[in-house]
Amino acid sequence: MHQYPTAKHPLNIAIAGYGLLGRLLAWRLLLLGHSVTVYDKGRSGSNTSAAYSAAGMLAPISEAAASHPSIYRAGTEAINTWANWCSELGLSHAIQQQGSLIVAHPQDRAELTQFYRDSQRIAAENTSMTLTMLNRQQVSELEPDLSNQLDQGLWINPEAHLDNRALLAGLDQWLQRTDVTIWYDSEVSVSPKQITDLNSGRHFQHDWVIDCRGAGARFDQPTLRGVRGETLHLETREVTLQRPVRLMHPRYQLYIVPKPNHRFVIGATQLESEDLSPISLQSNLELSSAVYTLAPAFAEARILEAGVNLRPAYANNLPHVSANEGLISANGLFRHGYLLAPLVVAQTLSILHGQNNLACEQLISQPHSEQATHEV
Repeated sequence: MHQYPTAKHPLNIAIAGYGLLGRLLAWRLLLLGHSVTVYDKGRSGSNTSAAYSAAGMLAPISEAAASHPSIYRAGTEAINTWANWCSELGLSHAIQQQGSLIVAHPQDRAELTQFYRDSQRIAAENTSMTLTMLNRQQVSELEPDLSNQLDQGLWINPEAHLDNRALLAGLDQWLQRTDVTIWYDSEVSVSPKQITDLNSGRHFQHDWVIDCRGAGARFDQPTLRGVRGETLHLETREVTLQRPVRLMHPRYQLYIVPKPNHRFVIGATQLESEDLSPISLQSNLELSSAVYTLAPAFAEARILEAGVNLRPAYANNLPHVSANEGLISANGLFRHGYLLAPLVVAQTLSILHGQNNLACEQLISQPHSEQATHEV
């Protein structure tokens, strides 16, 4: 990522939203010497953002094979950026680079074969990424606790995963030690250089306003929608995994991501709905039965959480950073929040510093009216 010098003329910047992007932007902007005020509708200590319930995977090939090739190009750079950021925060333990394992049951082997072919085409431009097909014994050697019925697998290296909750807490602790101002319980509207508190009607002036409220901004942006995602958080000492494992299936891709303290995140459903009610019985059954077939020892796991959240997405499911004088909107991370956040942060900082280039390759749509839109 491009390193910007400390600001000669510090700006007074407001950030609407204290999820992943809000924390990252506040951190980087404070390091550059700017003044930052954060406005968030949640309460202090609450954990309602999509970033908190996410799995924290950094899997550019695994994600790009089922979405857009640009995700791969941005994601490979993101792994290095996250390693550097975790080191800067004293959280090197929060990133694990053990690759990803993709498996399928014998009856779904064609799904794995097609995934392998698609992944080969995507990875051809980057020789640092390796794709290795494994037989039953090799799968067992890589992850001994998986079912012995899995007779084939694909190991993708060096994909990674984050302890996302440790990361969010670390960013929060770093920010609390600075002179950043965070206004909780603040439902706001945004406009160029101005934040309006909807409860009090007060207006707050700033040099720039950055809107990164995620799905919370969808009422102000007609093209933004929320996509429901559901996860299970399990705890068991009967299973040990070293890396994320994905199960190929004709209807969905299930993943298991190991977390500290014998915990696992199982996900994820993807429903075109903005419903935030508790997880459905169908989703619970599908996730639970699929993870049981991957490792029968999960039968005794305890369900600690059944997470439901909305992923912010535009029509093409790619993030957008748009700006006019005094207002930047950074949103639409969809299911690629941790993978694409470094690129969105870089785009936002480049706008603030009057630059149009990015360290990562980007797709840029034509500007419309007075607003320039950058689609990454």
